[in-house]
Amino acid sequence: MTNVREHVYEPFTEQSVLVYLEKKGLITDKEQVTCKEVGDGNLNYVFIVKDLQTDKSLVVKQALPYAKVVGESWPLSLDRARIERQALQEAAKYVPTLVPEVFDYDDDYAVTVMEDLSDHVILRKGLLEGNLYPHISEHIGTYLAENLFNASDEALGPIEKKKLARQFVNPDLCDITEKLVFTDPYQNAESNSYPENLQEAVESLWQDDRLIFEVAKLKKQFLTEGETLLHGDLHTGSVFVTEESTKVIDPEFAFYGPAGFDIGAFIANLTLNYIAQQERADESNRHEISDYLLETIEQTWAVFEKRYRELLLEKGFEERQRTDQYADYVLEKIWQDTLGFAGCKTIRRIIGLAHVEDIDGIEDETGRLQAQQRAIETGRSLIFNRSVWRSPKSLTAYLKGLAK
Repeated sequence: MTNVREHVYEPFTEQSVLVYLEKKGLITDKEQVTCKEVGDGNLNYVFIVKDLQTDKSLVVKQALPYAKVVGESWPLSLDRARIERQALQEAAKYVPTLVPEVFDYDDDYAVTVMEDLSDHVILRKGLLEGNLYPHISEHIGTYLAENLFNASDEALGPIEKKKLARQFVNPDLCDITEKLVFTDPYQNAESNSYPENLQEAVESLWQDDRLIFEVAKLKKQFLTEGETLLHGDLHTGSVFVTEESTKVIDPEFAFYGPAGFDIGAFIANLTLNYIAQQERADESNRHEISDYLLETIEQTWAVFEKRYRELLLEKGFEERQRTDQYADYVLEKIWQDTLGFAGCKTIRRIIGLAHVEDIDGIEDETGRLQAQQRAIETGRSLIFNRSVWRSPKSLTAYLKGLAK
């Protein structure tokens, strides 16, 4: 029998995780449960544990002290497990139905025990299969508005906000974002990954001094603007869905940063899916999927903007913040930042270390290359036009021009 020692971290196996859960009282008989490691991410182990007698199940997520995608040569702090768990608990205060429930945790083992979402599918996978989810705009727009407002200066006041921000200092994972989103794609970095036939487009990007300058400004915002608590990695692979339910997962990159970063990340991934669908989808349903994605971009922002404005006008910490003029000012900045960060996220997914199946899974090599080139140019346009495109309709009009 594998023994789990007190207060000494060690990576779990499918056997030792059951010993741990039994000691914690979360299962009664490890001989009557099944356990399977299913993690396909870059940073963690994920175990699904199912009780054969009650048919109930739970998820055990454990952080590893290094990035799985690279290995032990890329060490990471285990404190990110605490940060992820606390970010889920913060979100549950405002949108409990939109995040998985946390049942238990152990910071010594970098473990969180939470709700099993096996009856959901990853949004990215569902979209690639051509499925349409009628509530995703409402749910993600609400998630963003509630979380981004309620952790801000305007909600908490400066003192309480700074106290909360201290809990989410996340240097290791912020360093990953700083490198992979804002730095490496714009130079000949070892971490970059792209096909040889894209070299001309990549070198053109590297030589675009105007673009490099704009990205440098966005990186400075990411580094210095601690506006609110972010999820930090909100892409379509971080959202579980059914037709009726949406659950946002994996906030281990959570930190205090610019509000537009989370919204931009989500819109960038919808944009990449839209570009991919022009090469992937059958003509019979391409238009339906494309229209759905464009509507989702527009409606996600519309729901976010409406709810954020309501919260600010109702709960703004200072009276002068509870005005439409101030709300217009805040939301205009968030929208501009959203576009800029969406551009960086779009480019990074083509040139940088971690790609998306949306684009890489296009079977036709010519079609895949065209999608990669369109994504790079779309990223450029998002960055350059962030102070010009005043609403999501400007973005969706641009994307319509890419449609077949």
